[in-house]
Amino acid sequence: MAASETDIAERLHITPEQVAQLRQQRGTSYATLAQVPLEQVPKLLRRLAFPDSARERQAFERLKQLGDAGKPAAPRALAKAIKQCASMRKKAQRAVAGLAASGKVNPLALVGAAPASAAVATAATPPSAAGLATARWQWLGPGNVGGRTRAIVIHPQQPQRMLAASAGGGVWFSENGGARWDPVDDFMANLAVCCLCIDPTNPNQVYAGTGEGFGNLGAQRGAGILHIINGRTWQAIAATRDFEHVNRIGVTRNGKTVLAATTRGMMRSTDSARAVWKNVLQNDIADVKCHPKDSRLAVAGSVNGGQVWRTANGGLSWQPATPAFSPQAGRVELCYARREPNIVYATVEIKADRIARVEASAELWRSIDGGKTYTKRAALDVDGTPAALLGDQGWYDNVVWADDPTDANLVLVGGINLWRSTDGGQTVREISTWWSSNSAHADHHAIVAHPQYNGVNNRTVFFGNDGGVWMAADLNLVGREAQPPFVTGWQELNNNYGVTQFYGGAVHAASGRLVGGTQDNGSLSLQPGASSEQWNTWFGGDGGTCASDPSDAQVFYGEYVNLNIHRNMDGATQNNNESFISGQFFNFAADQWDWKPAPFLIPDAKDQTALFIAPFALDTRNPQRLLGGGMSLWQTTNARAPNTPTSGPRWVAIKAPLGAPISAVAIAPADSNVVWVGHVNGAVFRSANSTAAVPTWQSCGSGPSGALTPQRMCTGITTHPVNPNTAYATFGGFDPNNIWRTTDAGATWTPLPGLPTAPVRAFAIHPRRHDRLYAGTEVGVFGSDDGGQTWSPTNEGPANVSIDDLFWAGEVLHAATHGRGMYRIDLSAL
Repeated sequence: MAASETDIAERLHITPEQVAQLRQQRGTSYATLAQVPLEQVPKLLRRLAFPDSARERQAFERLKQLGDAGKPAAPRALAKAIKQCASMRKKAQRAVAGLAASGKVNPLALVGAAPASAAVATAATPPSAAGLATARWQWLGPGNVGGRTRAIVIHPQQPQRMLAASAGGGVWFSENGGARWDPVDDFMANLAVCCLCIDPTNPNQVYAGTGEGFGNLGAQRGAGILHIINGRTWQAIAATRDFEHVNRIGVTRNGKTVLAATTRGMMRSTDSARAVWKNVLQNDIADVKCHPKDSRLAVAGSVNGGQVWRTANGGLSWQPATPAFSPQAGRVELCYARREPNIVYATVEIKADRIARVEASAELWRSIDGGKTYTKRAALDVDGTPAALLGDQGWYDNVVWADDPTDANLVLVGGINLWRSTDGGQTVREISTWWSSNSAHADHHAIVAHPQYNGVNNRTVFFGNDGGVWMAADLNLVGREAQPPFVTGWQELNNNYGVTQFYGGAVHAASGRLVGGTQDNGSLSLQPGASSEQWNTWFGGDGGTCASDPSDAQVFYGEYVNLNIHRNMDGATQNNNESFISGQFFNFAADQWDWKPAPFLIPDAKDQTALFIAPFALDTRNPQRLLGGGMSLWQTTNARAPNTPTSGPRWVAIKAPLGAPISAVAIAPADSNVVWVGHVNGAVFRSANSTAAVPTWQSCGSGPSGALTPQRMCTGITTHPVNPNTAYATFGGFDPNNIWRTTDAGATWTPLPGLPTAPVRAFAIHPRRHDRLYAGTEVGVFGSDDGGQTWSPTNEGPANVSIDDLFWAGEVLHAATHGRGMYRIDLSAL
């Protein structure tokens, strides 16, 4: 018998209303909450209260892409920047700033052909000591964490050959059933791959669609459709370069027609060269599925509006299905039942509507006439109430599967968790538990059966989610526990699958301990001497900015979201020895998460007015001093103070709000008094007396001469290692001049041209050779050995991917990428 709200409230020491609210927010069953061990209650409730906020994250990413005064990027902006980058690579003839820039490297050279268990060198060990050539990028992993995986396909005759697509990390292949993965090519035209589809008549040919368009405007842009041949080589389909968001691809059974569900509409091609495409359904399309046997039939679902269509002539024309779904309906995903293809299932996102008092949820519908008409299924949970199939984010993670050849009533639905029905959707049961590390990861995007799945002696199914690739060796076994967590039968397959999305990182130069904050995979750490398969989590949820105390190898700082800064004092080795120092704590007396009184809290963190991933900086000359950027600039000078429910680090605002959130904070390494602050609207300020009781601030470059003109997000500020009057400000937007330099304390500024017109997200100056500069952009790393007068890309890493952070350990440069994990390169030989 399922536990009641009152039972769970007593177990977790919260109110029944809170239980109902948490269940609605994250799609967690009553029984799941009831089984949480008491010592895990604070951690679980923290994640429930502050889950992976997909919409907030996408809005934050979108800020980096907006142009001046909030103007959206022009169509094909990313494709243009990638083309510019490719042109620069072709012209590169020599190493620049220590970065190899000539020739083309085998993509496997970046990952290495050694077994996954081989240890990587620490930051204190030059790459040359590990047998690598001087000044070559080295991938550090993680190979055991994964990242947002939108698609999986498996060769029908050779099931050990698999491809997986990552939104930011590109396409990866495995030739041993997921025991090891390697990238197809880190420099393919676009790494934001959202979908894969095998040609039924030629399984060695796979179509890959780039760009995410599931209603999240901040998602990564694409550059059309790619051909992947034999899992090893690729070529872009030139006629599709304008397709910025390809959500799904369908190929008819005879292989003649390709249908692409895009944000521009349903695009259709019937010529063998795929040189001609026609928009046959003008709408925002989320999904298309071709009939498994009849090349004339296919179904499609919308991104918004809950619309479903059917074609009977190979996609040439489309008719809407009936009846219409709820007025609050959003994204629709579909699948044919393999056993009886006349049966079509649809999972429908239901959007929240405050006026109509409708909470975000989802519905399951079924058609028995090939997709012409649909009826709603009850989808009742084990307690008899409607199941929270997709939680509150069906616009983001939404997938349905009915590929069992023996049973058309066996249905899987993937949202935050996975659900299984054996009666065609009338009743459902959770089979994964998002908060358990031994169960499948949260946020599901793809479900694929083993090619030899027969429902009898082969019931192996693969899953793509925000934690990479997972497998249920026997679908009948998972979710069979009497009570959650549902952990039996789940197996993680992230073996060298390096697609983790980092926001930031830090390293302790002496010890080599490396940390980074990631999208939906927490704050991670790699201990000295550990392999790329041995990263561990030291804080859950989303991770962001990180810092390492240079005076104590055991002390690291990270953030959850919105400047909720946490501290670890055991070398970032555990997931239970951390605490928020921004003021939040679990109040056992009141049985709830609470906030300390001033001055022991950051109000912008409590009010969630800081950016989703907010900047903070540790003063390397005084590691007890930490600055955090919200709406105001907050300072503590006792960052290592003991945490209690009534005390901890003291915070004080040293810069008043501007009206736009702070997006960049930098403390001059040569003078702690000098602090630079950048804002989302492009404004930059400098203080020369930031350690004073009441610092003064000057607006930089606002005069008519030498003005700092960008009105777009300031993504970072980097101060010269020895001259606090020299600084570099970087900006977002697909615009020219995204790096500006001042040499007179911000009075005048000069743009540094020559880079592709793409957001610059990170910047670094060589610690000894100050004319050597490094820019981390949306399309990779660029180097300059003449102070930024000219730039050159590197052809040997760290991939054609967004670089979100660059940081040093001595003269070893580390790059945190948003989709290909962490890299480093030893530049001490300059």
